Amino acid sequence: MLYDRAVINQISEAQFTEAGWRHAEPVSGALRSSGRGNTLFVGNVPRQFVLRHYCRGGMIGKLVRNLYVYAGEDRVRSFAEWRLLKKLADFGLPVPRPAAAYYRRRGLFYTADLITVRLPLVEPLSAAIRERRDADFWRAIGSGIQRFHDHGVYHADMNAYNLQIAEDQRLWMLDFDKGRLRPPGTWQQETLRRLHRSLRKIRSLDGSLHFAESDWQHLLEGYFDASKSAPRSA
Repeated sequence: MLYDRAVINQISEAQFTEAGWRHAEPVSGALRSSGRGNTLFVGNVPRQFVLRHYCRGGMIGKLVRNLYVYAGEDRVRSFAEWRLLKKLADFGLPVPRPAAAYYRRRGLFYTADLITVRLPLVEPLSAAIRERRDADFWRAIGSGIQRFHDHGVYHADMNAYNLQIAEDQRLWMLDFDKGRLRPPGTWQQETLRRLHRSLRKIRSLDGSLHFAESDWQHLLEGYFDASKSAPRSA
């Protein structure tokens, strides 16, 4: 178990389950935005948390839902994501503050859970574009993504659900499972292409969403303009 006493002063194994909290509600979302795992909002206002149980996706997820091969504590997914989020939060990047991480060995396998601080008043990009957005909105998204890339942050699944928009239009990023810090490379363009595919896909699922290729060009303008002016990261 890992936890940050500055965020959550005590934690027990029970709190990595729904039964360990007085208040718990499932995270819901349209257009497949609620993800493949078991994710709950837990705790009470003013500070709530997000409890996520790691689950597999794809074909293998139909056979093995939530077990991962144990290859040492440093390779445990919840611990790796907790440590990465801690670094990103310390960089001042807009990510959820990690509270606690946990895993349980089951022979050669393990299950894993992560608790983060719930972000207030945000909505996924997939929902934000139910309203028509102007060029400045899309440029700000591109600039926000570039800020992460300037710090070498690789997001393994950057899509329209993991990008969250605050009331002040600030971009936040969620779900850093399998993420890591990397030197500059082709991965930066690949994560942009992944986001582009995601936006096209959700538009095909709901024709009332406002996303056009001109919006994508504005996003790229914001990204590359920010790249030109960004200081070199240490």
